Amino acid sequence: MKFLVLIYGNPESRAVWDALSDEQKKEGMAGYAGLHEALAASGELIASESLDDPGLTKQVLVRDGKPMTTDGPFAEVKEQLAGFYLLDCDSMDRAVEIVAQIPEAPFSVVEVRPVRDLGAFM
Repeated sequence: MKFLVLIYGNPESRAVWDALSDEQKKEGMAGYAGLHEALAASGELIASESLDDPGLTKQVLVRDGKPMTTDGPFAEVKEQLAGFYLLDCDSMDRAVEIVAQIPEAPFSVVEVRPVRDLGAFM
C-alpha cells in the first residue's frame, strides 16, 4: 500500500529549529539522512523531499482555461507544508511507525494519507 506522509511546519516548530545550534541542526539533518537510507534499504521509500521557503509559493487557480497565480506565503495559514515522504509499506500502522522516526515529528504536525489506487476506476 502507498502512503503519503505530509510534514507541516508551524511557528512553534520553526522557533524550535531557529533556537538550535548549528551542531544540533546538523544532527537533525543527519537523522533525516539516516531515515532516508533505512527506508530506501527496506524498499519502503518511493520519494522524499524537503520543500523550500513558503514565501516562494505560488497558488494557481485555473479559470476559463487560464492559470491565475497568487504569490505566497499565505498569512492566514499557520501551518505550511514543509516536506513529504511517499512510502510503499504494508499498512497504515507501519506508516505511523515511520512517522515516529521523523526528527521533526515531535515539533510539528504530520499527516499520513493512503494513496488512492486509480486502477480500480479504469
